Amino acid sequence: MEKELPDFYKTVAKEILSSCQPKEGIWVDLGSGAGGVGLSLAEGNNSMIVFIDPNEDSLQNALSKAKKSGIGKRVISIKAKAESIPLPKNCIDLVVSRGSIFFWEDRVQGIREVYRILCLGGIAMIGGGLGDSYPQWARQEFTKRRHEEMKKKGEEAYRSFREARSPQTFRQIASDAGLKNFEIIGDGEPDHESPKAGLGIWLRFRKSN
Repeated sequence: MEKELPDFYKTVAKEILSSCQPKEGIWVDLGSGAGGVGLSLAEGNNSMIVFIDPNEDSLQNALSKAKKSGIGKRVISIKAKAESIPLPKNCIDLVVSRGSIFFWEDRVQGIREVYRILCLGGIAMIGGGLGDSYPQWARQEFTKRRHEEMKKKGEEAYRSFREARSPQTFRQIASDAGLKNFEIIGDGEPDHESPKAGLGIWLRFRKSN
């Protein structure tokens, strides 16, 4: 029986807040799923959280969890894809997206949409990882299981999986989206033996014009 891994949403939220230092306001969890990251981000501040996801059931799950945790009044959901976000430009202080960019149909357009909705000075952190405070043993075990699962899908699927998470790919996406100033954080998908396994990769950028 496989050992149960600890929840990673709080460590992801901690890393995002430390890395971005966002001001309170309106924060978006893009590709939110059931809201794990967004709900963790909402703790300890008064920001409004906007869940955006194309799956209605996942959004309803997120809203239900928000109500149970007592923050239902400052959470809303929007059914949409990253490539076409139904929000006006210059309205969001923080956009976070963990794990969803790899499933966007058009990653470049998705990043353009994120930049469009950010306020001047707003910041985004897009990518994937388990958080730098997530236990190393758990990061390595999580990575081992995921790589084994992907290898079962075939050599080409496994190659595409790793390529999508490479710094070179993220840098190209940012460049093609027209970002002038951005940072690539992390090394992508190292093997599970690496002490950096599971730290993932992130694209961080701030809107400056």
